[in-house]
Amino acid sequence: MTQPRSEPGSVERLVRHEQRIVLGAVVFAVMIAAVYTVTGTGMNMSAIEMTRIAAPFGTSNEIGMKVAWTVQYAVLIFLMWWVMMIAMMTPSAAPMLLLFAALKRRGPQSGQAALLSLWLLAGYLLAWAWFSMLVAGLQWGLEQVNLIDGRMMILRSRGFAGLVLLAAGLYQFTALKNACLSHCRSPAKFLAEHIRPGRSGALRMGAHHGLYCLGCCWALMVLLFVGGIMNLWWITGIAFYVLAEKMLPGVWWLIRIMGLLLIGVGGYLIITSVI
Repeated sequence: MTQPRSEPGSVERLVRHEQRIVLGAVVFAVMIAAVYTVTGTGMNMSAIEMTRIAAPFGTSNEIGMKVAWTVQYAVLIFLMWWVMMIAMMTPSAAPMLLLFAALKRRGPQSGQAALLSLWLLAGYLLAWAWFSMLVAGLQWGLEQVNLIDGRMMILRSRGFAGLVLLAAGLYQFTALKNACLSHCRSPAKFLAEHIRPGRSGALRMGAHHGLYCLGCCWALMVLLFVGGIMNLWWITGIAFYVLAEKMLPGVWWLIRIMGLLLIGVGGYLIITSVI
């Protein structure tokens, strides 16, 4: 006696539907963040203008240029950083989000797969909000000691820019970098080890994964101080490099080459700043 069969492909169609919703949310978030970043909403200049007049790192012409850090300006700086992080980091989180949606669609919470995936994304972005608060505070501190041109948002000191590059290059070879990157490159393993039920569980999972991405990429993001926080060439280059680290097969050679390159350029800037 033959067994009754479900409608062919019904589960697959549902999974594809959930994944389209999640992917659409990712694309929408990235596009909105990119437009905000490019137009420099609320800032004194747009990113396009800053990119056009950007000077080589460590050679800012606006010596000692400061801006008044009001509460409103501090909030704008935080939003500037956070929106940039959304634009730069969300694409690399897409594989985990899509896999999570597929897993939830086949589980007891199948009716909430898309919603739970958005909670996962929210947790991931909250981790980068935490980083954005820290780095906005760092920007304020560096401005107070005249290491950053407040108007152009770039390091003024050639030697200090070299130190930042050198530190970022050395970090490429650390065990922490490798461990965090391994988690980011293995979304299936991460979900298997950290899966949690419900909205709060998805939110915590997203934040947890975001912390791994922070451990992997924070030093690369700090390089924005070197090339110009609102320099579109610098933003785009770092974003594509981060995506390559997380997506390309056999990427460890690229990580080491980038580390050596950063160390070399950083050492050159330090040496030439004292000669």
